[in-house]
Amino acid sequence: MTPAPLAARLRDPRGPLFFPVTAYRPDGSLDLDVYREHVRRGVEAGAAAVFACCGTGEFHALLPEEFEACVGAAVAATGGRVPVIAGAGYGTALAVRYARLAAAAGADGLLAMPPYLVVAGQEGLLRHYREVAAATALPVIVYQRDNAVFTPSTVVELARTEGVMGFKDGLGDLDLMQRVVSAVRTEVPGDFLYFNGLPTAEQTQLAYRAIGISLYSSAVFCFVPEIALAFHAALRAEDRPTAERLLDGFYRPFVELRAQGRGYAVSLVKAGVRLRGLDVGEVRPPLHEPGEDHVKQLAQLIERGYALLEEGA
Repeated sequence: MTPAPLAARLRDPRGPLFFPVTAYRPDGSLDLDVYREHVRRGVEAGAAAVFACCGTGEFHALLPEEFEACVGAAVAATGGRVPVIAGAGYGTALAVRYARLAAAAGADGLLAMPPYLVVAGQEGLLRHYREVAAATALPVIVYQRDNAVFTPSTVVELARTEGVMGFKDGLGDLDLMQRVVSAVRTEVPGDFLYFNGLPTAEQTQLAYRAIGISLYSSAVFCFVPEIALAFHAALRAEDRPTAERLLDGFYRPFVELRAQGRGYAVSLVKAGVRLRGLDVGEVRPPLHEPGEDHVKQLAQLIERGYALLEEGA
């Protein structure tokens, strides 16, 4: 049976969107065996999609050949059970190259991240993402964050661009996002998808749902999938008491711990995966490992999160 188009597979996911970390050996080289196991466990735990080699997966730290190998490993590990969306970024020429590598590795779509370093105007940003979308037949999700911030009119033009299927927000400006959603709904009626892409997106997802954005990233799913699944199920069931219990007892303390170090949105997640028994290695520089005390706090928080699930059982 031919799989449904990517947008249809993502529109109403039955589980979290999984952003796996990238596994390295002690010498810093890629460990594809551990990476495949990490992806496989996530899919079997209930992930609705795998976003490979994106922010949590240290896209910035991967050589092109490592990127292609990781995407291919994710595709193999999922076995077609869920779609694989790969990161693509840097300047236009490199973003196009990564897009083509992802297509060659069997990815189902692309998450197009901000251009490297430059702060471009709206016209340049639009041209950049249009060239990335035209480079392959893979559908593209454009990621707003850092130096890639869009006006509602530019997002309307992106929504009109062949190959662009969605928009992920990592900025957190809800006023801007409400105007984006309204403008696209008015000017380009259809099935354009929106994603909450803030770090630990669960923390803000109740607010995003209020403006019609139900899709979100879940890095927490990497190391405590049961908690991420319980929160996702609570949102789908409109079970606010459960959602708030998990927010108050697990997600808010995790976000506060994450704020204790730069880069912890990645390195703390990787530490969590190691705490749960899968040695995915350390982060590559310029990121750094969490302090020992912070790792101990994370271990205690994981225990607390599972206790909250028992309380709600």
